[in-house]
Amino acid sequence: MKKLLTGNEAIARGAYEAGVRFASAYPGTPSTEILENLSAYGEIHSEWAPNEKVALEGAIGASFAGARAIASMKHVGVNVAADALMTHAYVGVDGGLVLVTADEPGQHSSQNEQDNRNYAKFAKIPMLEPSDSQESKDMVRDALEISERYDTPVLFRTTTRICHSKSVVECGERREVPIRDYVKNIPKRMTVPFYARAMRVRVEERAKKLSSFSEETPLNYVVDNDSETGVIASGACCRYAREVFGSGASYLKLGFTWPLPEKKIRDFAGRVKKIYVIEENDPYIEEAVKLLGIPCIGKDTFPYNGEMTPDVIRRCLGSLAPQREKPDMSMVLPRPPMFCAGCPHRGFFYELGKRKNLFVAGDIGCYALAFDLPFETVDFNLCMGSGVSCGHGAQLVFDMKPDNKTRVVSIIGDSTFFHTGINSLINVLYNNSPTVNVIMDNRITGMTGHQENPGSGFTAMGEPGAAINIENVARALGFKNVSVINPNDLAEVSRTLDWALGLQGPSVIITRWPCALKKLSDADRQEFNNAFAGKYEVDEGVCVGCKMCLRAGCPAIQFDAGKKKSRIGSADCMGCGVCAQICPKKAIERKNDAGKVA
Repeated sequence: MKKLLTGNEAIARGAYEAGVRFASAYPGTPSTEILENLSAYGEIHSEWAPNEKVALEGAIGASFAGARAIASMKHVGVNVAADALMTHAYVGVDGGLVLVTADEPGQHSSQNEQDNRNYAKFAKIPMLEPSDSQESKDMVRDALEISERYDTPVLFRTTTRICHSKSVVECGERREVPIRDYVKNIPKRMTVPFYARAMRVRVEERAKKLSSFSEETPLNYVVDNDSETGVIASGACCRYAREVFGSGASYLKLGFTWPLPEKKIRDFAGRVKKIYVIEENDPYIEEAVKLLGIPCIGKDTFPYNGEMTPDVIRRCLGSLAPQREKPDMSMVLPRPPMFCAGCPHRGFFYELGKRKNLFVAGDIGCYALAFDLPFETVDFNLCMGSGVSCGHGAQLVFDMKPDNKTRVVSIIGDSTFFHTGINSLINVLYNNSPTVNVIMDNRITGMTGHQENPGSGFTAMGEPGAAINIENVARALGFKNVSVINPNDLAEVSRTLDWALGLQGPSVIITRWPCALKKLSDADRQEFNNAFAGKYEVDEGVCVGCKMCLRAGCPAIQFDAGKKKSRIGSADCMGCGVCAQICPKKAIERKNDAGKVA
């Protein structure tokens, strides 16, 4: 059975066919679709975790209980999970365990482009890197078998192009792998120093065995085109290099990349006169090759950042690379990121932008887009959950200055709050920080494509779950100053900001309104009975062309330069009404379902 699958779909299929029984993840581009697809397989219990550390720990527990398990996350998520990963590398597995890291060379939607191949070397665990969808499926099976054979978690490293590109995959049937019987084993699983020291020795013994495996596994192989030019690459870079060099080079394709096959690298180097090491981000392979005393062309020619796509390789090689016709980029129009029409964040940031002497601590989510025009409010963002804690530190220092007037407003989303924001909020309360902490509850994990979270009321498999109430959490922590508001009501937003900024102690504002793109649940319809009902239009007879409505930054609003009037695209308008509240002439009115002005 052949299917056209993305790499993420293929990874999920591979886990299914390999007998995985437990899967957990935290959504993050480019990894999100792995668990979304896993949740369609009834044989696998799939769940969204509050953060990546929890996801990995759940998978570790499933492995200890004897089942094959998988955890998936984007590259920065491994930073969160690293605490568990580093010690799990000592303890090992019972059922096979695979940790998928989806790296993002080029930073298409990420705050950095760290190279997580370094985690395999750091933790001393085997690593596999697929180069297409077929390998993405097949290598999951290989990774689980390696995991059980060598008693180790396995890092499965993929990248954006592999995750989201489609290719034909030969699919098979599921192999039911029995759950192993649990046997209590204190020396294996208890990491108190007495036992952990022995584990550390076993890690090195395992590394020697994995080095031998790296030389013999068919995951590392040579394509000999009888050429004096050789290319060493892994993952997507193998495909990029083949597109540039074709049969004009021989290739050492690496699919098992920690430990690297030193003997195989030496043998390959003996067949060619010139070696290119083509890899994205860090010189991971290049450094290993040079340590073997083999001269090669790597980061002295190719960039450290971005994707190593065929056009980049050609540009770096100059006249040495086959030439091709360049596309006319003048036809491509720039499109800055912006809030969607009807986004519940728009009204809040419009009002926040009117305030002076504010330092706005951002976080990872759609709301980070408020750094740009027309709002220009957010001052920085760093990593998941950092806005609240960084905001606390900033306020502390601002208050050290005489006659300080700067107030900190920290912004965090609902899913990010459950991820690591709760810890930060505890710190604010514990240290009595006079910050205003805004939790933007749009009822879903918005930026990554509407995955459920602990506050949404549903699990990853679509089953009803406990909807954790953010207001109740804040009050249970001990916050006295908590307000829940409709962010589309500008007057309410303004009053609430006045209230919070007038306090001397910590406060929490929860903006609660569903994402404009969210499929509303019955609970949503009951709570937000007028959400996105009706649309708005401009009365051209009243509009004076002042362009104040454009300050809403809504893509549904356009300005007709010829008429010198604004207009609202009826197909785009979501009926939030923010623009109508901004218009000083009351030229924007809401239509009812019949199309008449309400």
